[in-house]
Amino acid sequence: MVDNFNSSGIEDNLFPPKKITLNIKGRLWTLDTPWVMGILNVTPDSFFSESRSVDSLESAVKKLITEGADIIDIGGYSTRPGAAEVCEAEETERVLKGVQEVKKQNQDILISVDTFRSEVARKAVESGADMVNDISGGDLDPNMLKVVGKLKTPFICMHMRGTPQDMASKTDYQDLEREIFARFQQKLNQCRQAGINDVVLDPGFGFAKTLEQNFQLLRNLGYFKFLNTPILVGISRKSMIYKLLKTSPEDALNGTTALNMAALINGADILRVHDVKEAKETIQLYKQLYP
Repeated sequence: MVDNFNSSGIEDNLFPPKKITLNIKGRLWTLDTPWVMGILNVTPDSFFSESRSVDSLESAVKKLITEGADIIDIGGYSTRPGAAEVCEAEETERVLKGVQEVKKQNQDILISVDTFRSEVARKAVESGADMVNDISGGDLDPNMLKVVGKLKTPFICMHMRGTPQDMASKTDYQDLEREIFARFQQKLNQCRQAGINDVVLDPGFGFAKTLEQNFQLLRNLGYFKFLNTPILVGISRKSMIYKLLKTSPEDALNGTTALNMAALINGADILRVHDVKEAKETIQLYKQLYP
């Protein structure tokens, strides 16, 4: 495994770290402090029941904004293991309702659309979304990278094998980090060829990984910093927490906070969470520890 180059601080002085930036609709954003991405599930069947906002969209958006989300990630298709499929028209309708509600409450907050369908992504961006978050990294829709390239928005590229319906059977890795790293290199090349200039990488915790592999990946998260892209970590209330602790998603906030701190220490630039207030506090404490 690659050593942590910042452990002594010497390399930081000789080679100052490159600033992490994203060009979003012509404005350059600098991630000089970690961001919090708040989850807005416009679905009736997301794994964490309290995140289902189909019938409480206005209050759900208000809570995310009030608690200080830097980005609101809107999804209209649950990607939990074994989730039911949703037709494109239904997903589009759900997502656009979410975009409209966020824009109604706050014109300036950043919005990402959580979809693996290029047409849903296109319509969401045209309606006001700022970036595209694809759990398949473009694998489930051959037009996704081309569409995002034309939209000129940042692309959040997650690592996953298979589909949400069969990914649990695709966890056989010879070398977990190296295989994901190589896949990300390939994806970054494909993104550049498609005209996508800004890519955020998400190792895909819980997607085609066992519980043990999830913790291994989190422990070695710094390995992916050598790709020189922002790293997003989404572990909020996931099974790697509640199965290990023998609890439930509803009781997994404490575990989420603990692992979010580990993610920050190991190099995460964006935390994707259900609980924005707690994530913002975790970042504040992290910055005090590592100014």
